[in-house]
Amino acid sequence: MAIDQDLAPPLSPPAATGPDRKPGPLPDRVTDILRHDLPASIVVFLVALPLSLGIAVASGAPVAAGLIAAVIGGIVAGLLGGSVLQVSGPAAGLTVVVAETIDQFGWRTTCFIICAAGVLQILFGLSRVARAALAVAPVVVHAMLAGIGITIALQQVHVLLGGSSHSSAWRNIIELPGQLTSLHGGGAFIGAVVIAIMVGWKYMPAKVRLVPGPLVAVLAGTGLSLALPTDAERLVLNGSLFDAIGLPALPSGDWSALALAILTIALIASVESLLSAVAVDKMHTRKRTNFDRELIGQGSANVLSGLLGGLPVTGVIVRSATNVQAGAHSRASAVLHGVWILVFSVALVSVVEQIPKAALAGLLIVIGTQLVKLAHIKLARRTGDLLVYAVTVLGVVFLNLLEGVLIGLGLAFGLLLWRVVRVAIKGEPVAGTGRWLVTIDGSATFLALPKLSAQFAKIPAGADVTVEMTVDFLDHAAFEAIEEFARQQENQGGSVDFVEIGGARMAHATAKPPARSFARSVWDDVLGPWRHGEEHDNPVAAGVAAYHRSHAHVVRPHLDELRDKQDPDSFFLTCADSRIVPNIITNSGPGDLFTVRNVGNLVPVEGDASVEAALVFALEKLNVRSVVVCGHSSCGAMAALHSGAEVPGVDAWLTHARPSLERFRAGHPVAVAAQEAGFGEVDQLGMVNVAMQLETLGRHPAVRKAVAERGVTVSGLFFDIASARVVEVTVNGIAHIDDAGRQPAAELV
Repeated sequence: MAIDQDLAPPLSPPAATGPDRKPGPLPDRVTDILRHDLPASIVVFLVALPLSLGIAVASGAPVAAGLIAAVIGGIVAGLLGGSVLQVSGPAAGLTVVVAETIDQFGWRTTCFIICAAGVLQILFGLSRVARAALAVAPVVVHAMLAGIGITIALQQVHVLLGGSSHSSAWRNIIELPGQLTSLHGGGAFIGAVVIAIMVGWKYMPAKVRLVPGPLVAVLAGTGLSLALPTDAERLVLNGSLFDAIGLPALPSGDWSALALAILTIALIASVESLLSAVAVDKMHTRKRTNFDRELIGQGSANVLSGLLGGLPVTGVIVRSATNVQAGAHSRASAVLHGVWILVFSVALVSVVEQIPKAALAGLLIVIGTQLVKLAHIKLARRTGDLLVYAVTVLGVVFLNLLEGVLIGLGLAFGLLLWRVVRVAIKGEPVAGTGRWLVTIDGSATFLALPKLSAQFAKIPAGADVTVEMTVDFLDHAAFEAIEEFARQQENQGGSVDFVEIGGARMAHATAKPPARSFARSVWDDVLGPWRHGEEHDNPVAAGVAAYHRSHAHVVRPHLDELRDKQDPDSFFLTCADSRIVPNIITNSGPGDLFTVRNVGNLVPVEGDASVEAALVFALEKLNVRSVVVCGHSSCGAMAALHSGAEVPGVDAWLTHARPSLERFRAGHPVAVAAQEAGFGEVDQLGMVNVAMQLETLGRHPAVRKAVAERGVTVSGLFFDIASARVVEVTVNGIAHIDDAGRQPAAELV
């Protein structure tokens, strides 16, 4: 049940505990790291190690390049990045583009490109455009990852079968039958075992799953390759990790292709890192990501990785999710995981060289297929973006990553443009009137001219027409078409009335350039007081004219049903205060409320026949189903009653409220509840006054009869003007009203 923050009193600052507490003394930080971050870092290290090796192999880069990127991603991006729990390293999302870059420029020049892409990322972060990188249609990102996954799987199937991958997805497909006829049985068996372990690991008991599945799969594949006479091809590391470090080579020629490669890697690495950070933020309640700082951290890691001969670094959702699930509390976990990879890569090179390529191929096939998520496809289908998804996937697989993404973005933008600028136009006769109604709903632009002319052509010459425009954008072409139609109809003896409900108005079309009008402006026009609009000598007449022009047409069908009788749901007694608009605060329309207003929303026991007459008429003639008394904050009547100030002409009337003042001073439970909820004394008195009127109504013979015979309800409301919220008032308390139901006042504080 939701808690109304507007009603709750100010709370004292929370104690410095919980996930967002400030760093404590050094011993506390060390203890926290040892208890939470250290174990989490080991789990992430065990997941990251085989993935880093596999991604290096899939990219066609030296095996050590994956380890270098993992170390730098963990330590540098972990220290400098803006996400506390994100873990960075080489990612499958860049595998295809890195492979193409290596094929075109060579490995050492690719390292220069990675370094330059890192510099570009740092500039992105410094220019504070990080959030702009998130303005990419999610369906394109999902399809990009799926296309990358399919490409990786097609490549690694050949490696698993004992061959080598080809340069294009199409060749990988057409060469697959031939590869199957000459498969390497031992390597295929090892790869199949790895795939089986990866796929089936999620079905293992929870205690067993504490050990990362990729690590178990690679260890099992390596063990089988050593135990069985498979003669499987293994990884080759030329010396230790430090021996693999080398400076990048400066490029020569084809600078346009080089710049395109730098921009591609920078953009993809940035978008992937930021989207990963957004996803990680949803997994924990700690400090949110600073996106600009995250780009600076990722860029710094890529600069260093490129300088030392490593793969591109990005935030990786698999490692980050593992980090969160393992219970990490700070960035120390990501940094430590990089340290463990460094130690392993330097001290245990011989262990890495025992891993068969077929085992990593099986691992990468599973990773690739897991990038194609059925949930993303179903989402694209539900949202009408399945075509964008399919075209992007095909573009990434059969063209290249950049072209596929650009085609997908272009198609997504075109679909968005079509959805945004389209307009619904309909013309039909109004039965029994001889009048025609034309409705225009949406964005009226030059693109709508064919629809406009088709609907206008259906209307007989000289007919009377109402043009209802719920338009949020009106350009000059559409304005001219509508204006010309109106002129022709009037010249032929007809009339054209405009009902403009939307914010884009005909009168403004030639006065200034067209601009989109948002729904809030329409609500401001309908609900805002006169002083917020233009000044008029006769604001009532001007308001009536605006009502005729804007929404009289909308109200007319509802009133037509009530032309011969009224059937209100509720008798609604409220204050005469001009700030209370019953139909607005109850979201009701014409015919719903039988409203009576007086100063202080009082039900006199005697001496006033007006409320009595209205109440009996509503209950016995109109058969209302509920009786409501509504007070409000900052009530002048309650303020005068509370202070005892004399108000000429009102004092005699306020004698009917004296019992409310007495009960308030005696500590009425409604006053106590209102005080606990943070209301001042005048508003407390106003709520007690509502409760007292409920008691008076409860004793009224007509009310008692209606309650007994028809189940009529009697309830109280209090409108808090400052927050524009409504509180329920009962005879002994107050409650918050929301979609989840009512909440006792004691729970509001």
